[in-house]
Amino acid sequence: MPQRHSKNNNDLAFFTYDEKRKLGYGTQKERLGKDSIKPFDACCLCLKPFIDPMSCQKGHVFCKECILECLLAQKKDIQRKLASHELQKKQEKEEEAEKLMSQKARELDAFDQQNHGAVPQYSDRNYSQDKNGFHGANSVKVTSYEEEALRTMKAFWLPSATPVAPVKVDAPSTCTLCPEGKEKLKLKSLFPVYFTEDTSEKKSSSSLDKTFICPSCKVTLTNTLSLVALSSCGHVFCKKCADKFMAVDKVCLACSKGCKERNLVNLEKGGTGFAGHDDHLVATDFKHLGSGSGLGLVRPATKT
Repeated sequence: MPQRHSKNNNDLAFFTYDEKRKLGYGTQKERLGKDSIKPFDACCLCLKPFIDPMSCQKGHVFCKECILECLLAQKKDIQRKLASHELQKKQEKEEEAEKLMSQKARELDAFDQQNHGAVPQYSDRNYSQDKNGFHGANSVKVTSYEEEALRTMKAFWLPSATPVAPVKVDAPSTCTLCPEGKEKLKLKSLFPVYFTEDTSEKKSSSSLDKTFICPSCKVTLTNTLSLVALSSCGHVFCKKCADKFMAVDKVCLACSKGCKERNLVNLEKGGTGFAGHDDHLVATDFKHLGSGSGLGLVRPATKT
């Protein structure tokens, strides 16, 4: 017979620590592999090897067709929101004008009843109210207000009079945003990027098997290297060559075109799979153990 140990004791009214661990309770961590990381030569939108790559000033690389379609879709969405905002402002002005007109009509009606109505108006306070309870224009005014209140009454217990909260459309921003970095992005701020393909291997390779090298040191470009692109000409180098030569000589090593320090743009990449390099690429999944059923609420995995 086994000893009475916390791992073997299952007649308790609550879950032990070992039982919670077996059920997946708490935060589970897992190192992301290569398949979960975007390669440096993949578009940030379609996640495929880029075609005619273009980069923003923050170093996010997109296919030319993908980023143009994204910016066009954002502009159409902005126009739609602007149209709905203008329509809402027009409706608010019409409602305000209608309220003013109805208020003036009520005042005119009360004035007409006071001067030409059949109900007499007494100046004496003792006889200011007749046997039917009317007292001139004031009674007409109060009656009109009560009718208006009954007409606009919001009774939550009646389906026909259930109040509806008005939907306010705020004025949208007219600026297009980068889909990756969420900063302001204009079409004129994009610049084409040119990678140097490795032609030393004499073999026919498809577009998916292309390898790119640094045009200065001829090192194969991978996710382990930090890459720098020149916004003036678009050539891509490893960061070591960019800091060693171009930052000092102010000249592109591929086309000898002049460049400045502000033209050096660090390209963003997915990482290497190690948490200590650039991004903390660890997926965490938190499972909260529910009461009664033994199952809990699971929060989706997040990359930290």
